[in-house]
Amino acid sequence: MSMEVRLLLAFLLMGAVMFVTPYIYKTPPATKSGQKTTAAQSEPSAPAAAPAAAEAAAPVVPTTPETAPTEPATVALSLPPVMIDTSLFRVAFNNQGATVRSWQLKKFKGSDNKTLELVNPALGGTDVPYPLSIYFFDRDQPGDLKQAHSTLAAKVNQAYYTQTPDDDGLGVTFTYSDGHTSVRKIFRFEPNSYLCQVSSEVTLDHRPLAHALAWRGGFGDLTVTNASIKQPVLYSVPAENKLFAGIEDQYFAAVFLARDGGTAGSQGRQVYIAQTFTDTLRTVAVEKPHALIGAAVSLGTDNRFRLFVGPKDLDLLKSIDPKLEQVVNFGFLSILTKPLFLAVNWTHKSLVHNFGWAIVLVTVAINLVLFPLRLNSMKSMRKMQALKPQLDVINAKYKKLSLTDPRKADQQAETMALYKKNGVNPMGGCLPMLIQLPFFYAFYRVFTVSVEMRAATWLWVTDLSQPETIPIHVLPLIMIASQFWMQKMTPTAAPGGDPNQQKMMMYMMPLIFGFMFYNLPSGLVLYYLTSNLVGMGLQLFFNSTAAAGDATVAVAPLKIKNNRK
Repeated sequence: MSMEVRLLLAFLLMGAVMFVTPYIYKTPPATKSGQKTTAAQSEPSAPAAAPAAAEAAAPVVPTTPETAPTEPATVALSLPPVMIDTSLFRVAFNNQGATVRSWQLKKFKGSDNKTLELVNPALGGTDVPYPLSIYFFDRDQPGDLKQAHSTLAAKVNQAYYTQTPDDDGLGVTFTYSDGHTSVRKIFRFEPNSYLCQVSSEVTLDHRPLAHALAWRGGFGDLTVTNASIKQPVLYSVPAENKLFAGIEDQYFAAVFLARDGGTAGSQGRQVYIAQTFTDTLRTVAVEKPHALIGAAVSLGTDNRFRLFVGPKDLDLLKSIDPKLEQVVNFGFLSILTKPLFLAVNWTHKSLVHNFGWAIVLVTVAINLVLFPLRLNSMKSMRKMQALKPQLDVINAKYKKLSLTDPRKADQQAETMALYKKNGVNPMGGCLPMLIQLPFFYAFYRVFTVSVEMRAATWLWVTDLSQPETIPIHVLPLIMIASQFWMQKMTPTAAPGGDPNQQKMMMYMMPLIFGFMFYNLPSGLVLYYLTSNLVGMGLQLFFNSTAAAGDATVAVAPLKIKNNRK
């Protein structure tokens, strides 16, 4: 295969990796709408704390009307919502179920260009409870106790609680009792932080019940059209110093961490995902109901959490808790993707204050670092071009032989001997381009996980993490032109190559690449376009140096008399 065909196949394979990876490495969905999986975790297996908490869960014993109440019952009364308004949040609590009805991030907008709403508005009127509802463990329980759990959960999530807002407007306490079952939830926010304090306690006739807090019906930017693919992904990382669990979408996360000072030994215990859910609901962007993932998170009987709800900004997460850096998943090439992101982010913050120009500068730097490899490639291709007459003689000598003829091995041997004699590596022209492929994937990954790139603008591009929004995507068209001119400038002399085939590839490859890039993130197209422009400049520089002529002169001259039959 010629170098052009190899390069095309390499990019096609890389494209397949990029688009298939999200479908392979995703959380297994639950079975049916509203049903729960059995202790599903996304990345690694269920932690040791989960069985311990399950064992600690006291079976729910249904009370009968004849059983005397142990405390006064709460009066059922619908109250106005409690609004928590900070510089970062606008959160609405309702005393029915003591749940969240709205959680807005003021500094971010959804795909509909409105303030980003993390709670699915379609939850209203369904049997799916609102976020931070109570869930009781179903795992390893007999059928009658499962039904009791379900009945009790429905009761405490539909009941009306008394609510006591804090004087400063940054917190609220909810309490409920039916005379036997008592629930207390406390929420406390900070003025300028994405962290809040959440605690919950449930007792049955004064006996603590193990339970979880659930966020169901989807999470994150639900105004996108492909929420079921990109949006919620569950994770639980129980390794040492990584004790968190939660729910996330592409750019935002709700992460529960154990809070210091908890009672009943909660300090230092693992936060874990007790159950996962798949609820079939519509969203703002898609009217047809589709699967949306949810999670129930627990510490056991005494849930005292630090809850982070906000953007997956690497610096922000690290400042809150070093554990949270793990929330940003840079993929299997994180050894390259993370440094690349840090380089672009530093260039943006320290030099140009624009992510588009930061991408341009980092791309130029990458190409300059790789220039020695590119230089060797240019020399190799010059020698290949100079060797073409001798390669043509060898190919003509064996032209009439079929591919299965044993004498074809002699043709290969003569060709390789010619390369060796003249110090030519036939793969030398491909190596620098193949080295670019990991950077291509790394940039792609950066745009799919870095909230910093979300809605980042550059010239006419309104969002570098998305394709251009104008009717005709300009960057891919410019990239096609640059690809064509770069191939025109590059010497081509593939061994045994058909000139007509090479000419066709020169025209077809830019079009194929343009088709591949047309709906990719604009920042990724900008990276590849910049690489092409830098490559053209380096090729012009090489052509003007003595090294280009020296590479041609170094090739042994053709001796016709030795190649005649």
